[in-house]
Amino acid sequence: MKKLYSLALCLVAFGAAAQSVSLDSCRNMALKNNKLVKIAEENIRGAGYTRKAATAAYLPGIDFTGGYMYNQHQIELLGEDAKLPTMSFDMETGKYNYNAVVGPNGVPVMDPSSGLPVPSTIALIPKEAMSFDTHNVFAGAFTLTQPIFMGGQIRALNQIAKYGESLAKSMHNQVSQEVIYKVDEAYWLVVSLKEKKNLAENLVKLVDSLRDNVKAMLDEGVATQSDYLTVEVKYNEACIALTKVDNGLSLSRMALAQICGLPVDTQMELEDESLSHTAGTPSGMMVTDMQDVYASRPDLDVLRQGIKIFESKEKLALGAMLPKIAAVGAYSFSNPNVIHGFEKKFGGGFSVGATLTIPLWHWGGNYNQYRAAKSNTAAQKLLLEDMEEKVDLQVSQAKYSFQEAHKTYDMTVNNMKSADANLKNAEIGFKEGVLTADDVIAAQTAWVKANSEKIDAEIGIRLCEVYLSKVTGTMKY
Repeated sequence: MKKLYSLALCLVAFGAAAQSVSLDSCRNMALKNNKLVKIAEENIRGAGYTRKAATAAYLPGIDFTGGYMYNQHQIELLGEDAKLPTMSFDMETGKYNYNAVVGPNGVPVMDPSSGLPVPSTIALIPKEAMSFDTHNVFAGAFTLTQPIFMGGQIRALNQIAKYGESLAKSMHNQVSQEVIYKVDEAYWLVVSLKEKKNLAENLVKLVDSLRDNVKAMLDEGVATQSDYLTVEVKYNEACIALTKVDNGLSLSRMALAQICGLPVDTQMELEDESLSHTAGTPSGMMVTDMQDVYASRPDLDVLRQGIKIFESKEKLALGAMLPKIAAVGAYSFSNPNVIHGFEKKFGGGFSVGATLTIPLWHWGGNYNQYRAAKSNTAAQKLLLEDMEEKVDLQVSQAKYSFQEAHKTYDMTVNNMKSADANLKNAEIGFKEGVLTADDVIAAQTAWVKANSEKIDAEIGIRLCEVYLSKVTGTMKY
């Protein structure tokens, strides 16, 4: 499946073998396939879910709790049958008197063990009447909890979740810029090596032409064997250089394909493989307002979001020291139920109330957590200041490198013109017999060096452009 997907990407990107791939296409493929970018995208999704979960804390929570328990013994409120004395109402005294056994002398008979009169009548409560079957007990409850005031902790958690989502987006932007920069480096390396391959092929042709001329002169006796061997060695060196450049070009194409998420053997023809135009002037890339740079840099935005998160954690720690109020409602039921004398069926009822929690004394634990949160915030602010100072230096270095790249390119253009003229003069002088083969080889070497430096300078301008856009936070992708 993965191979089919990669093949589909190739067909979409290239359409046909002859179609060239632009830098934007390589960037888009890399962003779509890069694992770090995908991880950053998943982090954004996760942060969004965390924000939604934090919002839900404002709303009432409804829960159900159920349970079952088997008891070895049933509940017996009486150990034996209960015999309770009875009383009769005396109309004369208006009081209730115990119904007691009266002796022949008319005095109630007393029970020696209890010291109370012996009752003449009793009310019998059998032991079984006060025994309840609780071997199998089922119970459950639906509860509703509505936070009213949680010391500001719910709001702080929502702020943390919101800033966490912003932080994830900034980290995604930071990772994307790093991927773009790697793509540009690999892309322009391919362009550079393709130009150097063309240069190496031209050098091989030049040296081969010189070798034929020297061979003809050797046959005519106007050149020595040493002259021919010198040119032959130079020809072999040019062929070796061409082979190395060709191998490097193949490897650089593989590296670019790998960065784009394609199979390394993908044949990629790049749109800019022929450097037909030069870069513009450096004035358009100059940046003077560092506040705009600070606001645009995703890595600095990560630190700013971190500061906001730490400030919200301060509020979270402060909320742990404040009272908390919540409203509670419940519907509880059980079998047997206690509402109707342990009746063997489900029964229950509603209840409502409120809870209040006031932290009183925790030996300074909560307060020290609050102080620790403030220290973390202060450290994060110092880190942001340090990073802004480093960004100042980074932007300055990028500006100088960009200006230097343009100056270097201008000088290489002049050097190449001189090398072209020098090579032509050497070839003419060699044909006229006033210069030797060594002079032509030296001119060819200087010509190759000048052209190679021009290629490096032009590629350097493009890399400086993308690096400057990266450090100033203006990179478009």
